[in-house]
Amino acid sequence: MFILSEVQQKNITEVIKLAETNTSGEIKVHIEENCPGGDAMARAKEVFKYLSLQKTAQRNGVLFYLAYEDHKFAVFGDKGINEKVGQTFWDSTKEILKENFKKGDFETGLCLGIKEAGEQLKYYFPYNTDDKNEISDEISRG
Repeated sequence: MFILSEVQQKNITEVIKLAETNTSGEIKVHIEENCPGGDAMARAKEVFKYLSLQKTAQRNGVLFYLAYEDHKFAVFGDKGINEKVGQTFWDSTKEILKENFKKGDFETGLCLGIKEAGEQLKYYFPYNTDDKNEISDEISRG
């Protein structure tokens, strides 16, 4: 059984679309049951590459990774966004996720984290009129 209902998945996808309307950045959510190898950040990096998130024009993709059965997650940003935001941003975003995930509220955690990432992306990578959606907004599954 997948951890999110169809409605919850749709809500998260809509939050991604809304966050991306103000930025050239790309946000992706990847969810799987277990984390192969046990290291969420290492797995997030693998998934990031597998989904070709490093191929965005400005290297400003952000991946939200969740392995729900293992209670593990990571937020991974590409080189472009990492050069702009400090560690405080990543730590505060992870704290938002952690607070909600502890309660079992994956939808709210992801939506709030995505909004936070969208604000940072908007600040550092504002929307351009010639911007195109480089990565699907749909949740990917492992």
